[in-house]
Amino acid sequence: MKAYLEYASKTSTLIFTFVFTYLFILVIFPYFAGDIASLDLRQDGYDFSEVMVALTGYGEAGRLRYAWISPTLDTLFPVIYVTFYVGILYRFAPMEQLKGLVYIPIIGGLIDLAENAQIVAMLLQYPDISIGQVEWANRFTLTKWVFSRLSMLMTLIVLAFAALQAIHTRWQNRVS
Repeated sequence: MKAYLEYASKTSTLIFTFVFTYLFILVIFPYFAGDIASLDLRQDGYDFSEVMVALTGYGEAGRLRYAWISPTLDTLFPVIYVTFYVGILYRFAPMEQLKGLVYIPIIGGLIDLAENAQIVAMLLQYPDISIGQVEWANRFTLTKWVFSRLSMLMTLIVLAFAALQAIHTRWQNRVS
């Protein structure tokens, strides 16, 4: 784990994961998803009837495309954005004890992968989807968003604190 944390916090890794996170959000997913309104983007969740309407609306070709995107691109994406959050939190944590915050995006990424597995299963099993299966997928989606927001917030706080420390250090050096 230590090797991953050190790798994630390298400047080159942070730049790479930042750039690719935004490429996925702004270019890759919109290009491949086309007109598919992804279930995993629904921050307020979904229920059985909404899933059935969405999957019916995708059509056979849309469901197959979504079933291809989710285990490929949408598996790579959590690895990239989690590595970015982990790298920032590990590198810029203001004290050693706070480096444990890296586990929040890691857990969120694992939940995202579990969500992807549930969505792929629903896509491939359509129309034979159970209410329980939709409820599990929905729980994973909602929980993923909680961890995602927490990761973003912690990253912003850690970066703001690091910037304030750098400003304070420069000011102290000029005064001295």
